[in-house]
Amino acid sequence: MKTQTVGDVMTSDVVQAHLETPFKDVVRLLDRHRIGGLPVVDHDDKVLGVISGTDLVRGQAARAEPGVRDDKGHGRRSRLPGLRHPWRGAAAEARATTAADLMTTPAITVHPEQAVPDAARVMERHHIERLPVVDEEDRLIGIATRRDLLRVFLCTDEDIRHQVIDEVLVGALGLPSDAVVVSVRDGMVRLEGRLEHRSEIPEVIRAVWRVDGVVGVVNSLTFRIDDIHPPRKHPSRRIAHHWLPER
Repeated sequence: MKTQTVGDVMTSDVVQAHLETPFKDVVRLLDRHRIGGLPVVDHDDKVLGVISGTDLVRGQAARAEPGVRDDKGHGRRSRLPGLRHPWRGAAAEARATTAADLMTTPAITVHPEQAVPDAARVMERHHIERLPVVDEEDRLIGIATRRDLLRVFLCTDEDIRHQVIDEVLVGALGLPSDAVVVSVRDGMVRLEGRLEHRSEIPEVIRAVWRVDGVVGVVNSLTFRIDDIHPPRKHPSRRIAHHWLPER
């Protein structure tokens, strides 16, 4: 069973900015390559932050907020009130002229050997659209977008079902083909049946999660022998004999 990794789907030719890249050059990069964001790296290609289109809008909005003056000292009104980085004031954002000023940090990154479903869950958890891919020294080697990861999840439910049965349950775990009833709907896998040992259930669930296209696992498995919490053996009790005195 082969689970696709981030390294299988990432783009190696990464559009990137450096700390000193001017604001306008960042805008031009996003427009020229028709992308929604890019990583910011230092001179050793280590990822320091990420800039998205949202960051650029916030910067522009801050420049237009009441009380914030432009380079000529004129006050400017806000067209998008309330948009700003939570850790920076409007004045600081108005002065943002380089990638270092605009980027969101720290960057959420992944490694190429991580499984695609795991990377997808990271994206979902942090509400982001792209993940810089880094090596062991945190140097940028690629970028994985939400679209890249979603391609892996285009398997049909029937394809997923056959892979779970043939490659996971029978092939990898050596279970009888009729031990577990597998049904799949919209990538959600339901497992029903009875296994020999309780300890086999977590192993089955973990293996099914690693199948490409699986978005969730519903466990309805039971077991015959509880080898995780076996019943306690009570120590034998001595029977007290009470002798009555002879009359």
